Amino acid sequence: MNLRKFLTFAISAAFLLAFSSCKDSKSYAELLNEETKAVNAFLADQNVILDIPADSIFEYGPDAPFYRIDPDGNVFMQVIEPGDKEKVKNDAMVFFRFTRYNLNEYALTGSLGSGYGNSEDVSMGSASFRFNNYTLTTSSQWGSGIQMPLNFLGFNSHVRLVIKSQFGLTSEISQVIPFLYDIRYLPAVSE
Repeated sequence: MNLRKFLTFAISAAFLLAFSSCKDSKSYAELLNEETKAVNAFLADQNVILDIPADSIFEYGPDAPFYRIDPDGNVFMQVIEPGDKEKVKNDAMVFFRFTRYNLNEYALTGSLGSGYGNSEDVSMGSASFRFNNYTLTTSSQWGSGIQMPLNFLGFNSHVRLVIKSQFGLTSEISQVIPFLYDIRYLPAVSE
């Protein structure tokens, strides 16, 4: 009889534990909603322009506005330095240095905190992709958001990008974390 009571108690406890852990986790829709709120919290402190200039000549500098470069609001770009006048050609090898900041943390603290990437830490190695060539894993792994500025800018440009998870690193899409990237685009030595 004691064994029966113990098993009943153990099974009940397991169900309660399983139910409570399911209740604590968030649905994908809830995570997307939090992501949008985090991006909006960051952009609320910025000058935002919803359209790309007709002539593709962007204001630039540390006080430049963030331009929405994806019609659905998944990617916003602030041009710090426009770089070379000639635009990057399709399939060109692009090296880039970046630092990224978690915007969910910004939404909680109001501060970007410390970023991480290969801008300051040379031991992380170089990052690269072939522009607009998503058939290569080395290009597609970065997501499409990181390549979007090169539709308007050339090599040696410097931008800050707000990228929602669906346009970010493919390995991180399910984590639903928006990032602010600070990126410099560099040509390959032979290009």
